[in-house]
Formats: sequence, structure tokens, C-alpha cells
Amino acid sequence: MTHSPPPGTPRARIPGPQQPPPPYPRIGAGLWKRCLGGGLTLWALTALVTYATRNTAPLPTLILLGGFLVPVVFVLWAYERHGRDLGVSAILGCALAGGGLGVLGASLTESYLLRPSPGMFTVTGLTEEAAKLGALAFVLRRQPGIRGMRAGLVLGAAVGFGFAALESCGYAFAAAVSADGIDLRTLLETEILRGVLAPFGNGLWTAIAGGALLARRRPNGHFRLAAPVVGAWLGVSVLHALWDATHGIAIWLVARLSGTGLAPELFAQGYIPRPSAVQEHLFTLFSVGGLMLVAVAGIAWVRSLAHRGTSWRNTP
Repeated sequence: MTHSPPPGTPRARIPGPQQPPPPYPRIGAGLWKRCLGGGLTLWALTALVTYATRNTAPLPTLILLGGFLVPVVFVLWAYERHGRDLGVSAILGCALAGGGLGVLGASLTESYLLRPSPGMFTVTGLTEEAAKLGALAFVLRRQPGIRGMRAGLVLGAAVGFGFAALESCGYAFAAAVSADGIDLRTLLETEILRGVLAPFGNGLWTAIAGGALLARRRPNGHFRLAAPVVGAWLGVSVLHALWDATHGIAIWLVARLSGTGLAPELFAQGYIPRPSAVQEHLFTLFSVGGLMLVAVAGIAWVRSLAHRGTSWRNTP
């Protein structure tokens, strides 16, 4: 004989079906903001200590923090907003492989093309973008389920930011070493400038090419070099070449407008002999304006692709 509980007695709750854990690790929302704030604080403290003590021991920390901070923050932002289902291993693999292979390809190219010229910037853009696109395909070769426009945008950006991080470290190291010893001021200026420009360069271009590549990936995982993929690669290579050549183009325009001769030679030399005040102002206007135009073109392109890719597939 069963006894019913007295009236008013709360019934015991029957546990419902348990939800399976997500296939990806939970990363707290806003981690990229905390990483940015903490990283900037640590970088500023390291710079102050290095400047005050004149000790070279913190220099590797300063270079690595300055080179990796902004790219890592943007990769975290992309993962939190759009890439959780893609997995941490895919994001990290793309960032590391893109950085390593891209920098190696750039080093090989620049070793044969030492003199600035339109041809050098064009070949460099084609080579570096091809190397980063190849790194993306290499990392994802055994993950056929990852395809689609949005997956390509996220993972392509990870490849580009990995490349940007290592490239910035290389430029910072080169800027720090001078004939008179360590040039801390030039090092800090280089890191600040490249940190500000990082979101509008390699990460943006490889996101565009990666989106085109994965949008046309076959269900069996094979990559297709279709016309839109080749067109995207050529397009971002042009943006890359224009970005790198902005300094020389600005000098050439100033020389033409001010009536200075030997404009092609000025482009190759990379400077204006004894510039006047007007020439300095014009150079700043053209160089900054050129970078802004290239950045706006890249942002508009990637936004148009993002609107097309409403979802991605990541099936086993």
C-alpha cells in the first residue's frame, strides 16, 4: 500500500534529459577584449621598463607582444563571433601554418627582388597570397566537412593574421637593430604602426581568398581552382601589391605634381631628395589616402562576401 504525500508537500523534480556537451571548448564571451586590454598594458609596461633600464633582456618580449597582440585579438574575436563550430584546432592550425608558410614564401621572393619596383610588388603579392591560400588548403586537407563561404572567411582570416604576426615580429626586429645599437624608438614606432594597420592587411585579403576557396569546395573535401577562386586570388594580390607600393606611388605623384624630374628613379629609391614643405604634405596625403582606399576596397569586398555566406557546414 502506497501513501500519498500530505497536501502542500512539494513534489520531487524528475531530472530531464541531459544535453550533450558542445563539441568545442567554451570560451568566455569577451575574451578578446580582456586579451586586448591586458596585452596593451603588458606591452606598455615592457616598453617603459626597457626604456628606463636600457636593458636588452625584455626586447624579445616586447617584439613578440607587439607582433602577436592585434592578430591574436582578431582571431579570438572571429572565433567567438563566427567560428566556434569550426573548432579550436582548425583556427590554431590555420594561424600557425599560415604564418610559417607565408613568411617563408615572402622571404624567398624578396631575396630575389631587392629593388623596389612595380614588378616586385606584383610578384610579392601573388606569391604571398598563393602561399597563404596553400597553407589554408594544407591545414584543412583532412577535414572535408569544413566548407562554405563563412568558414573560408574565418579560417582565411586566421591564416592571414598568423602571417601578419610573424611578419610584424620580423619588421620590428629589423627596425630595432641599427649601426649604433638598439634603436628602441624605431622599434616602438614600427610596432604601433603595424598594429594599427594589421586588421586591414593580410587578414582581410586572405579572408577573401579563403572564402572563395571554401565556398567551392567539393563535398568530398577536394578543392577546386574554379574561375572565382583564381579571380579572388588575383584580386587580393592586386590589393596587396597596391598596399605595398603606396609609399612609392605617393613619391611618384608628388614628383609629377611638383615638377621634379626622374620620377621612376624616385619610386625605386623610396625617398624625395631634399623635400620641400609642400612636398612633405603632399606625400603624407597621398600615402595615407592610398592606404585608406585599399583598406576600404578590402572591407567592402569582405562584407559583400559575408552577406552571401549565411552559414557554414562542419560535419564529421
